[in-house]
Amino acid sequence: MDTKHCAVDGWVDAIPTPSPRGTATFDLIVQPADIDTVDEDAPDTVVTCTSGDPRITHELLTGIQPGDLLRATGTLVQPQTPGENARLTVDALEVLDTALLPVLRDMVMDRYGDYCVIFNADTDAVPVFTALGQWVGLADNPDAIATLIDIHERVTGGDA
Repeated sequence: MDTKHCAVDGWVDAIPTPSPRGTATFDLIVQPADIDTVDEDAPDTVVTCTSGDPRITHELLTGIQPGDLLRATGTLVQPQTPGENARLTVDALEVLDTALLPVLRDMVMDRYGDYCVIFNADTDAVPVFTALGQWVGLADNPDAIATLIDIHERVTGGDA
């Protein structure tokens, strides 16, 4: 397996997502340093990034949005199969430029103490996370949020 420690600059493609065991995952869209030498129709390179560092994970899940320009430093693993994304395990993250603030019309994020929820106008289901980005579960509707949080606190002993 071909690995290399490097820094990659790119734009965040979509909202970073929490993953199992306190990690966060996101895709960076990377363009060549000399964009003038690349064919107009050439696709951008996508690098799939993951971090388990609690500070980086917190920043990804609370402060990063699509369109932000980041420098992600870590261990890059080249894909085994052509067409797959390279994978970068991030151990340092720097925000080089921020995207314009989005105007949220159909989605609203709200906080319930140590928990965050995302209301989406297209569905009754409500994703629930801890404030640190750990996945709690999917409430069937807004009325079920309190029950889901109560179950989570009983299972974890109140550690959000």
